[in-house]
Amino acid sequence: MDCEPVVVVPIPCREDPDRMEMLRAHHSDILRCRKCEDAGLLWEAHPVAGGRATARVLVVGQAPGLRTMLSGKHFSGPGGKLLREWIARGGVPHEAQDSQVYFASLTRCFPGPAPKGGAGDLRPSAAEVALCRPYLDREFELLDPPLVLLVGGMAIERYLVKAPLNQVVGELVERDGRHWLPLPHPSGVSRWLNTPANAALVDVGLERMRRLTASWPPSEGAADHPS
Repeated sequence: MDCEPVVVVPIPCREDPDRMEMLRAHHSDILRCRKCEDAGLLWEAHPVAGGRATARVLVVGQAPGLRTMLSGKHFSGPGGKLLREWIARGGVPHEAQDSQVYFASLTRCFPGPAPKGGAGDLRPSAAEVALCRPYLDREFELLDPPLVLLVGGMAIERYLVKAPLNQVVGELVERDGRHWLPLPHPSGVSRWLNTPANAALVDVGLERMRRLTASWPPSEGAADHPS
């Protein structure tokens, strides 16, 4: 698969005190949320929120895992470590990721373990996704990210298309004034990455990301961050 020329999207100003304060308030709203618990969709809500207003990359996953719920930080498990390796290969080094990458998900609470002893976590319901959608919409509004990483089939389907991973991973899509990069979920539960051809698609996507991020101007305001 050949890499097409990357169209550069203008990068919004990262240093905006008002936007930082609005993001802090947004995190407080998420952490207080009990919508799914009140609706009987979750036994007990433990929402996860955090990230800096300086971020230029928005990561959208499916839902927090158990380790994320316990740590209060998105992608805290082994899959998160691999994801951060991918992001570093895509041009955002590990030391810059806290300020330049905002980790989020379609829903903000751990949905529970997979039923009947299955591997992985329970897939969040459409009702849970709908109740959490305003939080992710608000993050798009506040961050206006030039690049969105869609991690896993649910996130890819929500924002791009419903299709097998091997038809979308590796592509860098320009839409709505930003770029979208579909990625598989890095969890060891998934065997998709065990196929060399599939792993090669990830390599192509990360190279396209690297070429895009290399075209960005230096970041601003990396020291400013809401908790």
